[in-house]
Amino acid sequence: MLAITILGNNSAIPAFGRNPTAQLLQTQDASFLIDCGEGTQNQISKYKLRRSKISHIFISHLHGDHYFGLIGLLTSMSLLSRTQELHLFGPAKLEEIISLHLSVASVTLSYRLYFHALSGEGIIADTGKIEISCFQVQHRIDCWGFLFKEKKKPRSIIPEMVKSYEIPSAFYEQLQNGADYLTKKGTLIANESVTIEAAKPKSYAYCADTIYDPSLAEKIKGVDLVYHETTYLKDLENRAAERFHSTTIQAGEIAKLAGAKKLMIGHFSSKYESLEPFLTETKEVFENTVLAIEGSCYKI
Repeated sequence: MLAITILGNNSAIPAFGRNPTAQLLQTQDASFLIDCGEGTQNQISKYKLRRSKISHIFISHLHGDHYFGLIGLLTSMSLLSRTQELHLFGPAKLEEIISLHLSVASVTLSYRLYFHALSGEGIIADTGKIEISCFQVQHRIDCWGFLFKEKKKPRSIIPEMVKSYEIPSAFYEQLQNGADYLTKKGTLIANESVTIEAAKPKSYAYCADTIYDPSLAEKIKGVDLVYHETTYLKDLENRAAERFHSTTIQAGEIAKLAGAKKLMIGHFSSKYESLEPFLTETKEVFENTVLAIEGSCYKI
């Protein structure tokens, strides 16, 4: 199971009670923080999320609304005596920024922080259950999107059936991997009769800040849930292009081209108080769309 909790859904300036971008992707074993705008740790506390479960942090780019909350979160984790290691992924210059903050404040973290510079598209982390890859998006500065994919789970054994066919436990792992069983008498026991197929692996794509780019769809093909920015409504398409952002209609087009099952939109400009027009416009192109509402948890 994957679940996304929205911590911040606004663009550059906090407005109308909305905070800059941050999301928490949760699994049964760990949590992954995606971007960390100003106020993120307050949002984590507000929604009673466990910061101790955060094992990886992913920063898409070095515009402040996507990472200004990071140094505060890292130091707070240390003040709370965190001991488990933390993996941080982001543009190379982010390591220098963090080192400077810690150095001038004479801070030594209580835990091991591993920094991983993003330098090319491809797989960047594998937890054993989740595989994470990054891909470039088109913004004013180097910017990265992230794709989270559950790994295929083994088939589930049906206890009463394996016992009835007297299949030895030493063969269970092969059954879970899809093998049939041949009895000593030469009878072939079909795997489907003694196991159940696991749920299909789920996937989530975070497309960060980007201009409208149809080629992006190929990088997230068939994803279960895609997050795409909609900084502006459709009447400001030219402004969106000038500032390397996207509109409602363009986000819907990307989801449709990608064959995504569901679209979540966010990164709303501070010029808008009401978000309903964003949902209405995007649904004109892609019906299965939801707003990234702070505090909401979207299960995949």
